[in-house]
Amino acid sequence: MSVTSKSPVVLQVRDLACDRDGRRLFEGLDFSLCTGAAIQIKGANGAGKTTLLRTLVGIVSDFRGEILWCGSSFPSALPAMRGSLLYIGHRGGVRGSLTPLENLLWYGATRESALWALDCVDLSGFEGSLCYSLSAGENRRVALARLFLPQTPRLWILDEPFTALDAVGVAILEQQMAAHLGFGGSILLTSHQCLSLERLVSVDLSDFVVDESLVAMEAEHVFS
Repeated sequence: MSVTSKSPVVLQVRDLACDRDGRRLFEGLDFSLCTGAAIQIKGANGAGKTTLLRTLVGIVSDFRGEILWCGSSFPSALPAMRGSLLYIGHRGGVRGSLTPLENLLWYGATRESALWALDCVDLSGFEGSLCYSLSAGENRRVALARLFLPQTPRLWILDEPFTALDAVGVAILEQQMAAHLGFGGSILLTSHQCLSLERLVSVDLSDFVVDESLVAMEAEHVFS
């Protein structure tokens, strides 16, 4: 599955299968992510959405199939992909002992660009507060402020980025995603949110779940 055949493919998976705790989450997963396009990964809780993203960014290395970055296969292509990647997971990478401003400075932002990004996510006035004292929604916005820094990496991989955001926060983030795609970036995200991004396709992991009943029938046939 690909969003368009006219744009270069940046990230591709072929016949991908992932396990967790000895259980096959999904198999036979195929998709291609092109420049200027987005893929939304859907599925029930426990379907393997987070495991998929952690596999694609190299945190999880136990998989079957092939992952390619700009035509080159993992694991040799992983360093190059990480150099073009902005990944925000469930925890968001926010350090509670630092302020929102200090968190963005730690990621390499200048003070000016960090303050601008915090203002974009409606955190102006909170830049000096310790993050452990902020709400879950405010900490999520601290993490997402990285998407508003200048010259962000071209590939965004985001795990449930809309979690704990109010309606205004959702709208702001969706606008920034649209701008990133407009500049030729690519986005892979998990979300239950209904999105209105152009050049967005959905991939439902439920379509790639192993049928346990068939597995049991095959095993019974082999050992009968």
